[in-house]
Formats: sequence, C-alpha cells, structure tokens
Amino acid sequence: MLPAKNIFSYRKYWASRFGTAPFLPMSRAEMDKLGWDSCDIIIVVGDAYVDHPSFGMAVIGRMLEAQGFRVGIIAQPDWTSVESFRQLGRPNLFSA
Repeated sequence: MLPAKNIFSYRKYWASRFGTAPFLPMSRAEMDKLGWDSCDIIIVVGDAYVDHPSFGMAVIGRMLEAQGFRVGIIAQPDWTSVESFRQLGRPNLFSA
C-alpha cells in the first residue's frame, strides 16, 4: 500500500497564487473588475453583506479566500426568482 500524499503537496487554487481580492464580488460586473471568469465558492446570505470582520459571512468568505479560493457573495436574494441566485454563475466547487 502506498503512503498517503502530503496534503500540502497539491497545487494551490487560483486565488492563492494571485493574492487576495480588494473585495468579494457580489455581481458579475464586480467579477469582471477582478478578472474572474467564475467563483470557486458562492456564499448565499439572507442578511445585508458588509466586508468587515464583525460580520460572519465576511469572516467566512475571507478565510476561504485565504485558503486560495475565489469566493463570491449573494446577499439578500429574491427567493421567488431563480435569476437572483444565478447572478454570479455556477460555482466551480459549491455554494453555501
């Protein structure tokens, strides 16, 4: 049996190689400003989003970004419309 591969030997995700973003995108236009074609993870939150460490989603988003993921935020989506959940496109990994 082969030994397990060291977890730190895997190639880091895109965002880790290019540094952190000045803001986590909430729209396709903001993704375009960052030069992103897609997000790795999309976080959907029912509250207003403020990129400040006193807000839970900001902390979670920035911690995921520090691990090298491109994170997008969908704040207060219209739950009666599918389009508001599709504004950032399909995530590469998952949405939460």
